[in-house]
Amino acid sequence: MGGTKIDVAYVSNLARLELTDEEKAVFQPQLESIVKYVEKISEVDVEGVEPMMHGRPLVNAFREDVVRPSLDREKALGNAPKRVGDEFLLPKIVEGAES
Repeated sequence: MGGTKIDVAYVSNLARLELTDEEKAVFQPQLESIVKYVEKISEVDVEGVEPMMHGRPLVNAFREDVVRPSLDREKALGNAPKRVGDEFLLPKIVEGAES
């Protein structure tokens, strides 16, 4: 990309964003700065470095899965405005979803 000028109008069109001329003028140098930073990062020698999802190792702190006494199903469903068998019946909130 060495010194490639980024066309903010083209990028905003791809992202389906409508920008005013003033916004384009503000974002143009910002986008160019981001591209320069990415170019700088690409200069780092990463030979022998394992790819990773995070900069630090992640460790899950799972608790032991133990069955414990819980609320009775009928008691939990007792205040449900509507139910179907052992499930809560909720109103449809997504267009096109089946009831």
